[in-house]
Amino acid sequence: MKRVTVRQCAVLVGGLGTRLGHLTASTPKPLLPCGDRPFLGWLLRELVRFGVSDFVLLAGYLSEQIADAVATIEADLPRPARITISEEPFRAGTGGAVFHAREKLDDRFLLCNGDSLLDCNLSDLLVAAAADDDRVTGRMLLRALPDASRFGVVQLHGDRVAAFRERPPPGTAGIINAGIYIFCRAMIDMLAPSCSLEVDVMPRLAAAGTLRGTIADGYFRDIGVPDDFAHAQTEIPALLHRRAVFLDRDGVLNIDHGHVGTRDRFEWMPGALETIRFASAAGWHVFVVTNQSGVARGYYDEAAVIDLLDWMADEARRAGGTIDDARYCPYHPDAAVDAYRQAHPWRKPDPGMLLDLLAKWELDPARCVMIGDQPSDMAAAAAAGIAGHLFRGGNLLQFVRPILAP
Repeated sequence: MKRVTVRQCAVLVGGLGTRLGHLTASTPKPLLPCGDRPFLGWLLRELVRFGVSDFVLLAGYLSEQIADAVATIEADLPRPARITISEEPFRAGTGGAVFHAREKLDDRFLLCNGDSLLDCNLSDLLVAAAADDDRVTGRMLLRALPDASRFGVVQLHGDRVAAFRERPPPGTAGIINAGIYIFCRAMIDMLAPSCSLEVDVMPRLAAAGTLRGTIADGYFRDIGVPDDFAHAQTEIPALLHRRAVFLDRDGVLNIDHGHVGTRDRFEWMPGALETIRFASAAGWHVFVVTNQSGVARGYYDEAAVIDLLDWMADEARRAGGTIDDARYCPYHPDAAVDAYRQAHPWRKPDPGMLLDLLAKWELDPARCVMIGDQPSDMAAAAAAGIAGHLFRGGNLLQFVRPILAP
């Protein structure tokens, strides 16, 4: 079964930004401030929610500034990620930028514009791409709007992109390019050292029948457009400081069979995957916080915990949701393994795991909820200033839906 999560994203950050005038005379578009950080910081923050941990920035204009900003942006991300630079040797166009990064790219990678943001459930694109057969070279995220006057128009037959035009007539209505793609390496074979994805590549993929499209909706801003840039200053920080739901694992997300450390003993709680999808689609962060004393007792190691959490995240995305992040505590005061014998502040009922996520993701506790099945979960939530809800079994979605309802 093909993995849903795509770990790598190439980000186009080399545009000139001529429509913004003096603002981009000495600053690359993606590094323009948006609230309290560069726009690029917000974009990468959204992508790590869906499992991206490797970014390749395709740089051109003022590339030295992009390189100087990498360490700061990397440090500000709420999840660990590696950021590298691929600098085009000359003005190579969007396709050329990918061509010159070809040695850095995985067999399957995301590609996105570094100056636009679409607030959507990216798992829909990941799931659709995972189901594509080997004849499909790429899949693109699309938006249906009444006015596509400044975007390429896409014609669909089912989900097959039948035609792609970069510059439609003003006022054209239809389906437009949202600037987010998943490609396999076969696309790179179509590139030249200097070419445009929109002019030279996407129409050819459409004509060959090897390009697919997934329609999404949601808030969208292209900061290369002056009005969008002005609105983004307050809208994006307000939107992306999201509400969050914290979920205990054993007894909430899965049936508690006692110290579950392997996939063969893991059984999803009824409604668990649907809960993750529902919360993701509604714009909530989804976090897992779990005591794992099985490590302290010697039943399994931390690598097994991490492997199982990664598998859960991929399965959640296969179901159309996402687990944004997770924390686990392997310690116990009565541990059989000496290295894990302590009363650790991350072990519930202490709030350490929740407090760490609150800090990393810059969350307002008043806009968060905790779902647990034990009094210790409720105590940890209360200590973190988060509303706690005790789940006593049954269908998790039926329990959570009214809690997350607006």
